[in-house]
Amino acid sequence: MNVLFADEQDEPIVTDELLRLAELVLEEEGLESETGVSLILIDEAEMTLLNEAHMGKQGPTDVLSFPIEASVPGSPPMRSPGGPPIELGDIFIAPSVVRDNAERHGVTFEDELSLMVVHGLLHLLGWDHEVEDEAVRMEARETDLLARIGRVRS
Repeated sequence: MNVLFADEQDEPIVTDELLRLAELVLEEEGLESETGVSLILIDEAEMTLLNEAHMGKQGPTDVLSFPIEASVPGSPPMRSPGGPPIELGDIFIAPSVVRDNAERHGVTFEDELSLMVVHGLLHLLGWDHEVEDEAVRMEARETDLLARIGRVRS
């Protein structure tokens, strides 16, 4: 898997586990080994701009995903024979917001940050939580994927 990682914020983050988690999720979801995705850590000010511009919501959020390929849960995009590798899209995470959420939910920062990586990747793969039954399925998938690395879903 080709996970492009960029850290554009000031909070110290251990990235090795996040990269392994992203690769695990992509493998478990059935993506080809050449699949690419970008994982970008940003500060609250940048997240606020993205959230307002693309989601129409005020203030920062913890994670935003911007898919390139259309996808349906359980049916990941595949490249055409001889075509370029699939680029799923971009995931932006604001660690300072994630830290606040972890404290509010009574979980570790690492568990909450791991959840955001999984959550963002599943969104790129067509998973959603706007409707109750979809939310239940997505949360169950997040729980399963996080358990594989010893993390819990808050």
